Parts: sequence; C-alpha cells; structure tokens
Amino acid sequence: MKTPCPRWCVSLVTMAIVLGMACTTLAQAEKAAKPAPDPSTAPPEKAGPPAKAAPAPKAAPAPKAAPTAILVPPSPPGPPRKLAPGVFIAVDPQLQPDETVSRADVVELLAADPNYDFAKGLFVRRDVWWLEFQFKPVRMIYVDVPQPSGQMQRKLIWYLVYTVTNRGKAMHPVRRPNGAYEVQRVDLPIRFAPTFLLESIGLDKRYPDRVIPVAMSAIQLREDPNLDFLSTQEMAQEIAVGKTLWGVAAWEDVDPKTTRFAIYVSGLTNAYQWIDDPGRFKKGDPLGTGRHLPRKTLKLNFRRAGDEISVKETQIRYGIPDGLDYEWVYR
Repeated sequence: MKTPCPRWCVSLVTMAIVLGMACTTLAQAEKAAKPAPDPSTAPPEKAGPPAKAAPAPKAAPAPKAAPTAILVPPSPPGPPRKLAPGVFIAVDPQLQPDETVSRADVVELLAADPNYDFAKGLFVRRDVWWLEFQFKPVRMIYVDVPQPSGQMQRKLIWYLVYTVTNRGKAMHPVRRPNGAYEVQRVDLPIRFAPTFLLESIGLDKRYPDRVIPVAMSAIQLREDPNLDFLSTQEMAQEIAVGKTLWGVAAWEDVDPKTTRFAIYVSGLTNAYQWIDDPGRFKKGDPLGTGRHLPRKTLKLNFRRAGDEISVKETQIRYGIPDGLDYEWVYR
C-alpha cells in the first residue's frame, strides 16, 4: 500500500514548476526588448582564407608573326688576287699602218667591162682597232656536267683565263692636202665578239669553245671569287676606252692523246685582207663570189708532256721548242 505524498511536497513541486515558467517568460521578454545590433558598429568578422578565383579560360595562342626579313647588303667584293710576275702573259698586237688599207680590183665591175680602169687597183681604207690581250696558260678542272639523259657525267674541262683591255689608239687614216695618207691615233669604243678554237696538231681535230655554266662557277671559285669572269657569249659587248674585262674560254672532250695544240683567238682586231681568186668571178655570179676576207687572228702554241692515261694541267707548257710562242695569222 503506497503512502500518500504529504501536502507540503506537492506545494513544493508546484512552486518549482511556476518558478521555472516565470524565468522562461522573463528571459523571452528581455530578448524581445533588446535592440538589434547596428551592422555599422558590429565588429568585422574574421576573414577566412580568400576564395580561389576560378582560373580564366586559356586564350587561343596568337598566330606567330612571320619573321621579319632582314636585308643585309651584299658585302663588297674584295680586291682581286695579286698575281706573281709572269703568271699573266701579254701579247704584242703588232700593229702595222698598212693594215688600214687594201688594194684590189673590183672584179664585179671588170667582169661587166674590162675597160673600167677606175675599178683596177682601188685603195680601200678603214679604221683599225685592237684590244690588249693577256692570258694564263691553259689549265684543267674536273666538273660534273649535265647530260641530255638527265644524269651527270664527270668531265675534264680545259680552260683559258684571259683579259681584254681597250687602250684606245685605234689607227685612223687621214688624207693630207698633197693626197698622201697618214695614220693618226684615235680613241674608239670597241664591239668585241670573240671566238676561240682549240686545234689538236697531228690529230686533225678542232674544238670550238663551249659555254659550260657549272664549269664557270667552279673556275671562278678556283681562280678568284672577287672577279667577274665572263663566258665567250657574255663577252660579246662594247668595251669603252680604258675598260678591262675578264673572260674564260672552255673546252670539253679534248682527245687525251693531244700533246701539241694551238688556240686561235679572233676578234681582238678588225684588221683583215682582201683576196679575190684570180678569174673566179664571172659575169652574172653573185657579188663577192671567189672573194675571201681573212681576219687577223692570234695563234697561241702549247705542248703537253704526258700520255693519254694521265692528263694533268701541270704537263702543259706555253710555246713550242721548234716554233713561236704566238703569232698573228690571217684565217
């Protein structure tokens, strides 16, 4: 049987409950009456670690600008190589005053009428110019030459380095008051159009010079890169008084059995001879039938001491023991 709770116990529990409710009500009232904090006076909040900004998207790489071309002016050529005395050989032009005149019959008129005495023994006068010519003895070089098949072929090229200079002083015939003629010297520009022919003596073989571009480049590097060497084709130009040009004449496929040879150089002067074959021209023939105008041509003589197996430029010598080093011929 449970003992009933005394009255004072009940009163005590009731007072505790009422007191707890009163405290709760008082706390709520104080909270409601308290003013809201002013944001302007509120202490700043502690800043946390800064947030990492999102990485910006990578921009597409800009196209690379084309490299700026730097124009470098070509370096001026240096001075030509100084040659030792005797390396270049000068040729005496052997000018003769009588080269300014030819005496001949005009066979075309005499064929029409043999009594035309005025057509007999006519004097034809002209200016005669010349060019100073110097050269190195013949040399050789191996180069790869393009062939019609498209392939390259190793060949031994024979070549001659030379210079021509217009010194002026051309011969000009002038008539005196008494009817006689004298030769005066005048300065004239000269139109040069050379030809070079190599003749193998004893083999009856002749080789005109050739324009071989690959050989010209190799020869220039060997002889002197600071000089402008001209081929025979490029040499065909007018030469002013006092001007010097450097040239190269080249030959290929020269018979290796060649031991004596001559090089004929034409175009160094305009001197010529007037020759008519006697009785050749007949009435009604084209003008000039039977007439020859051989030009004064330089002949350079060479010899080679060697066999056909080993052909070298060191075997070549200028001149021949039983003949002349050079001579002027009409051909």
